[in-house]
Amino acid sequence: MPAQASAPLQAPSVASPEAQETGAAPAKGKPVDAAGAEHASPQQKSWLVRHFSLLLRRDRQAQKAGQLFSGLLALNVVFLGGAFICSMIFNNVAVTLGDVWILLAALKALSLLWLLYFAARTTRHPHAVLYHDPHAGPIWVRGSLVLFGSCTICLNVFRVGYDVSHIHCKSQLELIFPVIEIIFIGVQTWVLWKHCKDCVQVRTNLTRCGLMLTLATDLLLWVLAVTNDSMHREIKAELNALMENFSGNDTNTCLCLNATVCEVFQKGYLMLYPFSTEYCLLCCAVLFVMWKNVGRRLAPHTGTHPGTPPFHLHGAIFGPLLGLLALVAGVCIFVLFQIEASGPTIARQYFTLYYAFYVAVLPAMSLACLAGTAIHGLEERELDTLKNPTRSLDVVLLMGAALGQMGIAYFSIVAIVATSPHELLNRLILAYSLLLILQHIVQNLFIIEGLHRRPLWETAPEGPAGKREAEPPRRGSLLELGQDLRRASLAYIHSYSHLNWKRRALKEISLFLILCNITLWMMPAFGIHPEFENGLEQDFYGYQTWFTIVNFGLPLGVFYRMHSVGGLVEVYLEA
Repeated sequence: MPAQASAPLQAPSVASPEAQETGAAPAKGKPVDAAGAEHASPQQKSWLVRHFSLLLRRDRQAQKAGQLFSGLLALNVVFLGGAFICSMIFNNVAVTLGDVWILLAALKALSLLWLLYFAARTTRHPHAVLYHDPHAGPIWVRGSLVLFGSCTICLNVFRVGYDVSHIHCKSQLELIFPVIEIIFIGVQTWVLWKHCKDCVQVRTNLTRCGLMLTLATDLLLWVLAVTNDSMHREIKAELNALMENFSGNDTNTCLCLNATVCEVFQKGYLMLYPFSTEYCLLCCAVLFVMWKNVGRRLAPHTGTHPGTPPFHLHGAIFGPLLGLLALVAGVCIFVLFQIEASGPTIARQYFTLYYAFYVAVLPAMSLACLAGTAIHGLEERELDTLKNPTRSLDVVLLMGAALGQMGIAYFSIVAIVATSPHELLNRLILAYSLLLILQHIVQNLFIIEGLHRRPLWETAPEGPAGKREAEPPRRGSLLELGQDLRRASLAYIHSYSHLNWKRRALKEISLFLILCNITLWMMPAFGIHPEFENGLEQDFYGYQTWFTIVNFGLPLGVFYRMHSVGGLVEVYLEA
């Protein structure tokens, strides 16, 4: 009879680890109730099982309802803002850029108020943050937030300076919008840096709605940055007006009072423009992870990050050496191209040099990714099938961000094939576009395969029966403790000194790809944009269409390289 009565009493503890990790009710708990119902009396199962399962079911229903409502809020805000932006593009008389700025200023003000409330009140509640997601907000993500946020603030400072230098022919109201954006970006960067790992447990519905409102605001800022070329057109018109003045023709174009100061503002704005769109994308990713973690309860053993080994080379030579060669060559080409781009025109040999560098590097990266994917297939490591929202988002971001450069490549292929594919430069651009598509595909396969492998440091030691030892460590004598430490140290030394050829090859490949992706991130991120300058695609598609295509693809491409570096570092550490 005691064995029969123990079944219903143990039913709540069966579902607790999964329920704690996901914050959801164990909907699969009915077989336990049915098994206990065969022998247990109704009095024994009436309160514990029913009340526990009812509370968990209500908790999961409330969580789903809150996610649905906040998601619908964000969707409506995005549709409203998208309608304003599209109306400005197709009918800029009825809906002007100023109207879009007013709407975005209102959204930024609401998001700013919620961010301040979240930091000052919600997170200071005694039971607000009981758990932290160890996989959310790695240091490279938070560092990128600070870097891109600082560059976006500098961009708005340059914009304010440009407007002030043209204050005699511009409205003073235009100075308010960059100032609001500076305050919004500063507060948002600080809040995301400090609270990106939090799993908030109080005021969950308000927190979800605030996160989705802020995410929708960042997404609309990105859409406006992608489609709005008004500043670029102003700079181009001013340069044309200066040329007309030098030639003796009069013009009524609004000109800068101090040409040197204006040139500094123009160059700074154009160079930092990709960082603004990059920052918006990164904030959307971090806010989405925070939204998924609202109300999430982690099991005690997952509350802290596992003992990740430090970043060491482990005798890797060829990967860092080849990667450094690619990095030095990329820096040299970047400097040469930037010096040439400071002049009125860019000679064709510099475009040839730029695309020839890519045609040399991309095949080497593709071969390395194919070799790494084949080695992953030969490994004995198990696949990590546990639910991980951060890793799932990493995979989605890798696949989604790859569409940016791949889209530009496909448009370039069509333009080249339809016009003049026999010229040397056009052949290089065609080869570059095809190799870029291939490299994105095989690199995604390599990184995703590596992220789904179980890290070696998380593999539990096996007992004599082949089963993993899961019992808690018992308290023993000082001699036993010393023996355990010595055994663990010998196992660690054996694991990392006896690197087989598969693990060593994976580390070499990962280091080579990390340095190459840093090189390919640096070149478009800091102002080198041959897609704008070569003129081929712009003449084929038109200025407005090609501006939108490139502004959509380039930030995604920069984000893809940066995100790939983070994924490759994890693959290297887990090898």
